[in-house]
Amino acid sequence: MSLSFNLLKKDGTARRGILNVRGIAIDTPVFMPVGTLATVKGLTSDQIADTTAKIILANTYHLALRPGPDTVQAMGGLHKFMNWNGAILTDSGGFQVFSLAHDCKITDQGAAFRSHLDGTLLDLSPEKAIAIQEKLGADIAMCLDVCPPFGCDLDQLKKAVDRTILWASRCRGSAKSPTQSVFGIVQGGTNLALREYCAKELIKLDFPGYALGGFSVGETPAQMVAVLGQSASFLPENKPRYLMGVGRPEDLLDGVYNGIDMFDCVMPSRNARNATGFSSFGKLRMRNSEHRRSEKPLEAGCNCYCCVHHTRAYVHHLFMAEEMLGATLLTIHNLNYYCRLMQGARDAIDLGQFESYRADCLARFDAET
Repeated sequence: MSLSFNLLKKDGTARRGILNVRGIAIDTPVFMPVGTLATVKGLTSDQIADTTAKIILANTYHLALRPGPDTVQAMGGLHKFMNWNGAILTDSGGFQVFSLAHDCKITDQGAAFRSHLDGTLLDLSPEKAIAIQEKLGADIAMCLDVCPPFGCDLDQLKKAVDRTILWASRCRGSAKSPTQSVFGIVQGGTNLALREYCAKELIKLDFPGYALGGFSVGETPAQMVAVLGQSASFLPENKPRYLMGVGRPEDLLDGVYNGIDMFDCVMPSRNARNATGFSSFGKLRMRNSEHRRSEKPLEAGCNCYCCVHHTRAYVHHLFMAEEMLGATLLTIHNLNYYCRLMQGARDAIDLGQFESYRADCLARFDAET
């Protein structure tokens, strides 16, 4: 496995570390921009790198449908295909199978479903999920798991956990790539007893990293936070902890506070395409008329390309004129903000001041500018 993790410091339960992936040193806690189809929508690889991101996420389900893993492999793997020199983590596609695919049937063998694109009958087993990710050439691959909906009954939740454990064992056993590290995913909803059971069983398989899946699937933020700290505490101290698909700025801060090292979410890029920006002082609604003649940058002190070169008035104009550059500029800013938020968290942990940093950030988020 070409991955290592060094836990450098703790401030309460907040953790500061370095994740080394293929020789790339990634400071944690870290936010990973989402490039579902081998692209962070609207940005070039150089623009992604300019946000200071060193690792991005792509998706097995979507890339398996198009252009297909054989095509990506023939083009030299994801890094070469999209001209990205940083690290890449691929989600197994399990969540997309259950949320996007049609007529999905799940058995111990795997998931049989119809593509959301054209209705083609497909199947995804644990072994196939790993084989696809090896063809994609990701640095970190995720086990295929079962993501139960929030509010499901206890029997359904138990079945999802048992199947997740079974599939994790088969993923671990089928992994062949010496350059790809496979992470296990802990399920169990908001049931701490099942979370602990799932974590203990996965720890027996000795994965190089562990994720908490099944959050942000319908529960309230308060319901997630109520079990997040204990859920994270079930995971090994010396291995990276990844909270999947959770990405409001306040959620990231709550995650760091509860011992999480890695995050991903489409929120900064998706919200940018809908004219919403993030800043240290709250959200920016860039279609609002108040920005029409504003000479301010999106955020004072931000050194992203958008804030250095353009005014709020210009970004407002781009959205009102439905010009695609507006989404690109706002995506650059939002990702830069998320990376700065994590840099601030790392600095605060180094100084033993994370709790005050978090409180200060949260106090500002209610505002809208």
